[in-house]
Amino acid sequence: MAKAVVFDLGGVLVDWNLRYLYGTIFDDADEMERFLGSVFTFEANHRLDAGEAFADVIGELQHKFPQYHTPLEALLTRWPETLGEQIEGTVEILEQLHSAEVPLYALTNWSAETFPFAQERFPFLQHFRGITVSGEVKLAKPDPAIYRRLLTDFSLTAENCVFIDDRADNILMAKDLGFETVHFIDPEKLKKSLIQMNLLSDFV
Repeated sequence: MAKAVVFDLGGVLVDWNLRYLYGTIFDDADEMERFLGSVFTFEANHRLDAGEAFADVIGELQHKFPQYHTPLEALLTRWPETLGEQIEGTVEILEQLHSAEVPLYALTNWSAETFPFAQERFPFLQHFRGITVSGEVKLAKPDPAIYRRLLTDFSLTAENCVFIDDRADNILMAKDLGFETVHFIDPEKLKKSLIQMNLLSDFV
């Protein structure tokens, strides 16, 4: 059976950063960082990734931090502005794997409410035979259950998958579950790793 390659999306194939939006809202960079560090935190975003509704999470934060009502509202009305461009070097690798008929899948922490924006914007997503979106299954990395959901839904085995992610905690969990892993640093290092695995050998 051909080895499958499972990509994370944000930070690997898509440049996503809340600062693209909030840099246009806050005049003071320090205040923006305080907002992202103590108001709309990683934990708050993770709740969205895990399937909670934007209206619920943002409404709760607006009640708790009324002074930030307007910046929080921007997540409801201007979320697409958090998307940067596709990461060209990684997309080139994806295209090469697709041309070589390597089975491609994606496992992403992404809200079900906002993932359609990515689907509209990035045609390369059509190369995946299947995508497990955390917000749709209401599980999020590094919860082992979402990795198992990917395997079950697409009839895969961990031992026959190479998993690529930019977060060390997600990589460690995948490794514990039996995946072969590549911790994404940049496209060039990823390409070298895939060549060593004989997945890109035809392109050297």
